[in-house]
Amino acid sequence: MNNRVYFFFSTLYENRFRYFMISLVIIWLVIFALLPQLGVLIIALLTPSSESLFTLPFTLMSFKHLCDPIFLKIVWDSIELATISTLLCLFIGYPFAYGIATAKEHLRPILLLFIIIPFWTNSVIRVYALILLLKKDGIISGFAQFFGFISEPISLMYGNIAIFSGFIYTLLPFMVLPIYVSVEKLDKRLYDAARDLGASPVKTFIYIILPLTMPGILAGCMLVFLPTLTYFFIPEILGGARTVLIGNFIKNQFLVTRDWPLGAMASTVLTLMLFFFIMLYKRVQKAVASEGMQELE
Repeated sequence: MNNRVYFFFSTLYENRFRYFMISLVIIWLVIFALLPQLGVLIIALLTPSSESLFTLPFTLMSFKHLCDPIFLKIVWDSIELATISTLLCLFIGYPFAYGIATAKEHLRPILLLFIIIPFWTNSVIRVYALILLLKKDGIISGFAQFFGFISEPISLMYGNIAIFSGFIYTLLPFMVLPIYVSVEKLDKRLYDAARDLGASPVKTFIYIILPLTMPGILAGCMLVFLPTLTYFFIPEILGGARTVLIGNFIKNQFLVTRDWPLGAMASTVLTLMLFFFIMLYKRVQKAVASEGMQELE
């Protein structure tokens, strides 16, 4: 009897605690995610005003402005730059992650620490630090001139090279860590089985390691691609005024031209784009998982 009473009250307590925590999460999301997004959507449908930033009546004028070819080109350039940055992070980050995951066990925490250390410094400060490397009299230009690769100092600032460098330097850990987890979970007996069956290291990587680490690759690509679309300070600091991406466009509408409805509409469009890419990622991830199950069967 006592055990039944104890089980009843313990179950009741656990259920109440679970419902309480779920309620807190829902309240948090409603207050700090849903309501602000609804506010942005309402502002996007209002009329811009020089006196009060926005005013009635409701209109779709801001949406019509976004149909302009100039904004469509900004969106295309942003997606193109985000795609290239993601691929560069993948090509650089995969060997890093594989090397860390296959290193000796006592070295892995140290190597992971070197990957995580940049998170301890504000990303804006780190981007400004890149200027010391990329400017005309910077470290890269000095080394290249010292070893005779160039005859005069060159500047790598205010172009795609500087922007790609900023995105890679800032977002590379987001690519390395998910891939590292996928590689570390691999059954090491698969390597021995592939070697016993006569598979070369290249075939082992293509047919065994790469498919099994695909979930980590997809997660890393998504963690890099989405922030690349939204970051505005990297193109602004390293790319200069000539580089305008969708993040810069939204920031300029709110802080420079003071057209809040247009900035809110562009922000809403960006949110829908991110939602679309997240849904696409989930479908691709599900397809990869089902394909892996079929191969195992």
